[in-house]
Amino acid sequence: MISSFNRLFQSIHARIHGTGLLLVRLWVGYEFANAGWIKLQDLTPPQWFINLHFPFPNSLLSPSLNWGAAGLMESMLGLALIVGVYSRLASWALLYVTYVAVYTVHFDLGWAGWNQIDTDQGLGFKVPLMLGLMLFTIVSQGPGRFSVDHVCTRADHLAC
Repeated sequence: MISSFNRLFQSIHARIHGTGLLLVRLWVGYEFANAGWIKLQDLTPPQWFINLHFPFPNSLLSPSLNWGAAGLMESMLGLALIVGVYSRLASWALLYVTYVAVYTVHFDLGWAGWNQIDTDQGLGFKVPLMLGLMLFTIVSQGPGRFSVDHVCTRADHLAC
């Protein structure tokens, strides 16, 4: 009886192995790609963004350049995560983007989360922290078997 349950659980595990990393990649990739796309719709940064104090080396850039760079990085790297190409590199870069966002915007607003996300009280660092933890999961565990990265590592003949 126990061995049949064990075989059943092993069979289920074999079928769903990697889907958790796929779902994390899709979720965090979508969130960043969407945020970046919104920024790229209007390259003129909003007034609240212009008055922010950025950490070095972002402090060397103008607010317009920071806005455009954030939009471009979030869009391109978010799409890379969705597809699963250069996933670890994309996650490291998005961790930096998240750090800058928390440093400049979210940290001073305190701990607030999903239930207030569409309000002024929902701009705290809880959501960026969760996104950062998802990115760190991809950095530490890799993109999973449902990714271009996985296919490229398994097939030496592909030029990935």
